Amino acid sequence: MACSLVPRRVVSSIYDLDPQELSSQGIRLVLCDLDNTLTPYEEPLPSPALRAWKEKLEGAGIALYVVSNSRKSRRCPAFCEALGIGYVRHAGKPSRKGYMEALTKTGFPASEALMVGDQIFTDIWGANRAGIYSVLVRPLAWGKNPLRRVRYAIEAPFRWAGKRK
Repeated sequence: MACSLVPRRVVSSIYDLDPQELSSQGIRLVLCDLDNTLTPYEEPLPSPALRAWKEKLEGAGIALYVVSNSRKSRRCPAFCEALGIGYVRHAGKPSRKGYMEALTKTGFPASEALMVGDQIFTDIWGANRAGIYSVLVRPLAWGKNPLRRVRYAIEAPFRWAGKRK
């Protein structure tokens, strides 16, 4: 699975991940991409729904942590500080570096973590390379970049393969 582009699980959104179910499976850390996974691009603050989901995770003994490739100097730090969670930005996904940094900072092993993201070629590939259970979500928004639609179209066979598991 280390070089696989196929997610271990495919869900519509983060809210389809039940914290109690994750906890019963031994998950203690949920790593998430920021843009288009936790929140739409350019959204400056966490939504009430996201805050409630984070509280449910914490109630189940699960930490939430962001692993982002964001290059915007204040975007990731400000969002994560508002939500009260840690983060790694400039993670270099699909490199293992950002994932390993998150695991080191949180003190959890890869076997107790999962990564949730909206992109196959960064989030999923990187998580699989790091030995972290990968979960693909539907992108929250298309954003302003027209090439994003092309990338998602190229990713379609891998999304389909993940759904068939």
